[in-house]
Amino acid sequence: MYPHDQTGRARKAIERGDHVPDPYSGVAAFMISGTTTLIAHLGYPTAAFKAPLIYNPYFEQAGIEAVVVPMGVKAEDYEPLLRPLFAMTNLRGALVTMPHKVTTVALLDEVTPAVKVAGACNAILKRSDGTLLGDMFDGEGFVRGVARKGMALRGARALVVGTGGVGSAIAASLASAGVATIGLFDARADAADSVAQRLRGQFSALDVRTGSNDPVGYDVVVNATPLGMNDGDPLPLDASRLAPGTFVGEVVMKEEFTPLLRAARDRGCAVQVGTDMLYEMIPAYLEFFGFPSTTPEVLRAVSKIRYERP
Repeated sequence: MYPHDQTGRARKAIERGDHVPDPYSGVAAFMISGTTTLIAHLGYPTAAFKAPLIYNPYFEQAGIEAVVVPMGVKAEDYEPLLRPLFAMTNLRGALVTMPHKVTTVALLDEVTPAVKVAGACNAILKRSDGTLLGDMFDGEGFVRGVARKGMALRGARALVVGTGGVGSAIAASLASAGVATIGLFDARADAADSVAQRLRGQFSALDVRTGSNDPVGYDVVVNATPLGMNDGDPLPLDASRLAPGTFVGEVVMKEEFTPLLRAARDRGCAVQVGTDMLYEMIPAYLEFFGFPSTTPEVLRAVSKIRYERP
């Protein structure tokens, strides 16, 4: 299949026996048909979306007739769109990303305990009766990635900068993993205070602090803000105050090593790139949607994500 303005030339080249480069190189090769199951990827802007570059090659490799479709939805259009979108009979569910994770919670019929603690949702399943169930996998994916790199979380001190959908989920999963102290910072102080209140209600022994993004004294530091998605963004914290032994994690996926991660590496810190969280949580997503699951290693092997090296 070729773009309409190349079809005639491509057909003639094939008839001559010429080599014709595939204009869809890196894109799932199977044909989308009337029996293909759709998973929406809801967020804005879509240019930085990486999940389709992992899911779709995996679906193709595993022989699963499904496709993840990026759908750009601005915040002001999201609430009136969500329910009508799920009237589509071939839509099984949705991945939800910035800026909709918090808004989504109130729009669903039921949510899991993970969503209640995080106050955010990043996965929607349309059940057989048409009701919508929400779950949250960001935090678990992030924590699994940290643990896979050998960082011990039990008893550690963690700072989470940004307490929107992804940050609140990471904070909840860090608490579940046994950290002793969590610092929360957000440009909107009330957002950090709200997450702190929910965490204290679920984890009575947890020391929860708010009001500062100073990384001094923390073992794990997480950027859960969008800072780093746009050229010229300021750093989410003062990287010069990172101790060399600090583990620094990122959720931004625009580039493999964001300005924060580059600064952290320059300070001698171990780091986790944004896509690591994706690879770790996709197996849980697949199970949630009722697809055959896999491992992060398989997903990395089939992934079409490519970053330009600086």
